[in-house]
Amino acid sequence: MASAGNGRRVLFIVENLPSPFDRRIWQEATTLQQAGYLVSIICPTGPGCEKRFEVIDDIAIYRHPLPLEAEGALGYALEYGSALFWEFRLAWRVWRERGFDAIHAANPPDLIFLVAGFFKLFMRKKFLFDHHDINPELYEAKFNRRDLFWKLMLFLERCSFAAADVSIATNESYRRIALERGRMRDDRVFVVRSGPKLERLKQVPPVPALRCGRRFLVGYVGVMGRQEGIDLLLEAVAHLVHRLGRTDVHFGLVGGGTSLEAMRQLAVDLGVAEYVTFTGRVDDARMLEMLNTADVCVNPDVANEMNDKSTMNKIMEYMALGKPIVQFDLAEGRFSAQDASLHARPNDVVDLAEKIVALLDDPERRRAMGEFGRQRVTSELEWRYEAPKLLAAYDTLFEGRAPVTARADGRGRATR
Repeated sequence: MASAGNGRRVLFIVENLPSPFDRRIWQEATTLQQAGYLVSIICPTGPGCEKRFEVIDDIAIYRHPLPLEAEGALGYALEYGSALFWEFRLAWRVWRERGFDAIHAANPPDLIFLVAGFFKLFMRKKFLFDHHDINPELYEAKFNRRDLFWKLMLFLERCSFAAADVSIATNESYRRIALERGRMRDDRVFVVRSGPKLERLKQVPPVPALRCGRRFLVGYVGVMGRQEGIDLLLEAVAHLVHRLGRTDVHFGLVGGGTSLEAMRQLAVDLGVAEYVTFTGRVDDARMLEMLNTADVCVNPDVANEMNDKSTMNKIMEYMALGKPIVQFDLAEGRFSAQDASLHARPNDVVDLAEKIVALLDDPERRRAMGEFGRQRVTSELEWRYEAPKLLAAYDTLFEGRAPVTARADGRGRATR
């Protein structure tokens, strides 16, 4: 068992999602807080997370605005430039009000090393790089090219690893990247999977109204972006409805993103809008209603190098709720789900549709797959198995340094 925090102070910097909405970051932050660390978070505002400052579960959250959700080169430049400005500014505020001994940076993007590197160089703070996304592969998946910007992504990734004292990876594929492309030492890279917390992912009674009068419901939760393959899923829905004649199936898609409106329009263009509900970004209660009502859950992530190496949170969330899954055949998706999933041929919308139908028509198989997935989570993949690995990474991060005593006052500030 890793040791307690002993008054250590950690600053999380997150650019792409607000806290506590970002589930992985919130699990990491609460784990450290419960182990005795004083935890602060810098992140953007977002729906349901509009307050610029608040304290939740003794964790101080400093939020900043973002001008837009990036789409295209100019959009990314504006978003990331604004984020860096606010991250530097708020990091100084956290240092004055609460202090910190280490910065925990969660990508994307791979630019937070600029903030962490400054405090490491001039104030001797530690830097832990939490590697969530492989940005060179993500860029290639979005734009289908390896150009100057792709090379820039590789350079920024190398800089992040070079600046890091310790790195944590979401799976073994990401760990290999840290060792090979990042050239990190083997004993400085830890695998900490994004295991779900079962107290959050509760099994609740289904809500029949979500089926919209149809016999079956297929559920999805995740980002509505290009690489998530929502267009492929909608093409599979069109095949299922128009070619297979299955008008007894409804699809509930939970999540927001830059492609949400485009996907709504695509559903209209394909003639399947009445068979699909797009909820947009919603709270956990509505998400859980949809997934608990679903007979089958689906992961249409496009088969590419990025998705093949990435572990998707949605897969383990489906499994935690005891739901059978259909997804394209990807290496990390197959590792996570194993017998809880059917695996369609990569990017084959016809095979995806036919596997969904086959599973809907086989209730006994659905039951067995759901039970397998739930058992795999409870016995191997739940967050309680990953938390000690996170604490071990922090033990390594702080080895050889004397602790700084800090306690929070009633306003969430530290006295030292």
